[in-house]
Amino acid sequence: GTTIQISASAADGFVQIDISDQGIGIPTKDQQRIFEPFHRGSNVGAIKGTGLGLRIVQDYVKLHGGDISFTSEQDKGTTFWICLPL
Repeated sequence: GTTIQISASAADGFVQIDISDQGIGIPTKDQQRIFEPFHRGSNVGAIKGTGLGLRIVQDYVKLHGGDISFTSEQDKGTTFWICLPL
């Protein structure tokens, strides 16, 4: 139910893609495991999912020589940064 913002910029042979929302956020205790297969945040409630999406994204980003990172605050939202070589 919130707006998702996506932006991209290129510099020094890399493109950075930023994806932000103002959703439920990722609890601090779950953040260290967020890219583990089948791990889902403890606050997802009835939101459907398998816990595979972020792992798949991370694998594809790494296969292309890139990196993914994020920052999140529970009940305030999450921002992911994907950096890929051009």
